[in-house]
Amino acid sequence: MGVSTIMATEHTEPLHTDATALAQAIARGELTATAAFDAALAAIGRLNPAINAIASVRPGVGRAQARAADAAFAACANESERRALHEQRPFLGVPMLLKDLGLDAVDLPMRLGSRMDFGAPDGLHARLDSNLVTRLRTAGFVLFGRTTTPELGISPSTEAVVYGGPTRNPFRHTHSAGGSSGGAAAAVASGMVRIAHASDGAGSIRIPASCCGLVGLKPSRGLVPTGPVGGEGWGGLSTDHVVTLSVRDSARVLDAIAGSDAGAPYAAPVQRSVCTSFSDAVARAAAAPRRRIAFCATTFDGDAVHPDVQRAMLHVVAALQRLGHTVEDARPPLETRSVVEPTLRVAACGTAMTLLALQKQRGRPITQDELEPVTHSALALGQSMSGADYLQTLAQVHGIGRTMGAFLRDWDMLLTPTLAEPPTVLGRFAMNWTDFLDYRLGPNGIWRYSPFTPLANATGGASISVPAGKNGDGLPIGACFTAGIGDDALLLQIAAELEHAGAFTG
Repeated sequence: MGVSTIMATEHTEPLHTDATALAQAIARGELTATAAFDAALAAIGRLNPAINAIASVRPGVGRAQARAADAAFAACANESERRALHEQRPFLGVPMLLKDLGLDAVDLPMRLGSRMDFGAPDGLHARLDSNLVTRLRTAGFVLFGRTTTPELGISPSTEAVVYGGPTRNPFRHTHSAGGSSGGAAAAVASGMVRIAHASDGAGSIRIPASCCGLVGLKPSRGLVPTGPVGGEGWGGLSTDHVVTLSVRDSARVLDAIAGSDAGAPYAAPVQRSVCTSFSDAVARAAAAPRRRIAFCATTFDGDAVHPDVQRAMLHVVAALQRLGHTVEDARPPLETRSVVEPTLRVAACGTAMTLLALQKQRGRPITQDELEPVTHSALALGQSMSGADYLQTLAQVHGIGRTMGAFLRDWDMLLTPTLAEPPTVLGRFAMNWTDFLDYRLGPNGIWRYSPFTPLANATGGASISVPAGKNGDGLPIGACFTAGIGDDALLLQIAAELEHAGAFTG
């Protein structure tokens, strides 16, 4: 079955649109949560063999949650009580997959995209749920499996050896679905599930969203909880959210999960909007003030992007101007390498911290043959940096934030491509390179493919990738809006306007 046929088959029925529509249908009694769960399992069975987006599935765990959701609705005495339950738990009964990295969930072990020996055949088992998982459960999601990721999330292409092959782009199987949340994006874009958890340390939500034609918001630093065990990911570079089929899904999930948790080292303002919620911000998008948008059509160094990307970006600019926004060419006073290199060094230290903790936990060294070559090199780089080196690198990261903060005094947001090229072919960024810095910063490295997304991780600001159309080969291209810390609602409004104007279809 061709990809275009898959997409048409999976998304033509009214109930098979976004997660919000599915949740509403369950709340109205048009189908049960158990039926929605069984449909997700069936879709995984049909589609995953070709795409390889699923790391693990626990049907019994998911079915128990789905039946509990059905029981909760069945206990309602009337339609008014069902509506109240839906308002309280807006995604009750909706199937969701977690990324195979980062979020602890007691009934869903994870492998971190690695073939390491964790002491159990199915990976690491958590002692307790992370606070974010608790909030997702409270919102009503049925959590039943994990999606694929590159080892420890350090690649923009999901090609981890442990999963037996690469994760393939649903639109063209010879190309990458992105990374590190590549499995999440491929599972949603292909129609296995309507929504999936993702995380972003240097673009890992936005890159796969771009590659797979989805909406991917990286929330502001400190907006989404990281506890109770962790204080921050990668020195504050990394955060969690979801990849979605619609802007309203992204906003509704953020309403459910936003807000710092006890002892958090950062606490972003929930929003800088007069709206009462992120969903309200999206609903009021057309009436929001018109924005001043800086458009960077090249890399920060002035290098041209791929012609297909340039055409897609001009389409977005034209749509924004028709909506009444001011869009002008402007480039932040930054060099691409000056943004990318310090973020990568922090990521290497974070990788080393994780691996050394796992080594201590299992009581014996992690050997080189347990890791993919790029990961082993990142471990070595992280271990080679002193405490003073790490703090100096963080100072460079914070300097980027100061520079960008000054730039945004004149603009509401910055518009760039999400990637400088359409989705890459599989194999180009496989993790068999032996030098992590060469892999990321060498002449054929990732920095030329993904020069834009690390900026928001360095600054901590909100950033969203939205579909900007497709190229002649049918591969999606994304546009990336980046703003300040706390400006998540502003970006969701811009995205919603473009979505409603039909700009996502190209």
